[in-house]
Amino acid sequence: MVFDSHCHTAFSTDSRMTLEEAMEAAATKEIGLIITEHMDYDYPQPEAFLFEPQEYLAAYAPYRSEKLLLGVEIGMRAECKAANQALLANYAFDQVIGSIHVVEGMDIYDAAFYKGRSKRDVYCRYFEAMLQCVEEYDFIDALGHIDYIARYARYEDTEVYYGEYMDLIDAILLVVAGRETALEINTRRLESPLRLRQLLPIYERFAALGGRFVTIGSDAHKPEDVGRWLRKGLAIAEFAGLQPVYYRERRRYGYDDKVLV
Repeated sequence: MVFDSHCHTAFSTDSRMTLEEAMEAAATKEIGLIITEHMDYDYPQPEAFLFEPQEYLAAYAPYRSEKLLLGVEIGMRAECKAANQALLANYAFDQVIGSIHVVEGMDIYDAAFYKGRSKRDVYCRYFEAMLQCVEEYDFIDALGHIDYIARYARYEDTEVYYGEYMDLIDAILLVVAGRETALEINTRRLESPLRLRQLLPIYERFAALGGRFVTIGSDAHKPEDVGRWLRKGLAIAEFAGLQPVYYRERRRYGYDDKVLV
């Protein structure tokens, strides 16, 4: 079964989608769904992007099945490593996405992060933070949206061009590949053929460096976005020679529902 492996409902600060709406959208598209609510410890805005794990798991437990899995998207920062480790040790999530949302104490969404700084300076700092975290976070299942910064950067051209940041991106991909962690293909930006072409070299390089696995997720926050552009994500995986996977009880499965090692 094809899975949308990245989806947010009302336990995430930035989503109002109900579980029932998400499940209905997934059923319409005949796909499986992994809910991955945001947990960003020590976020710049107090109380934002935090949820009560026990409440989340208990509320959604009646719906948990082979088609509906319960995961988490943790915000990776060096100073939050211990808190994230404790979270995963104490609660039984199916899949853990590790993502970079905050750099230098600022949300990448915040215009202040870009003020008075060149694109190269900011993007290098973003990838440096990501590299530090993937080196330290050896307990995630997938590295989320490597191109996240391109959504919100305050530049005329926000695209990530692999050739411009090759050394840093390669260093990240080597760590991810070496641990057999999955690299997410986040489909949120794939409506544009240009964006797809710019992302493809990163996944081809991941395969060349020994990477094997990708998760594919829409990063949906609204029902209409559940499962969006998954076919394009599958096309990227096929072209790059990477295997789409999902995680259940922290074990890796192929889309044929067989455990992979």
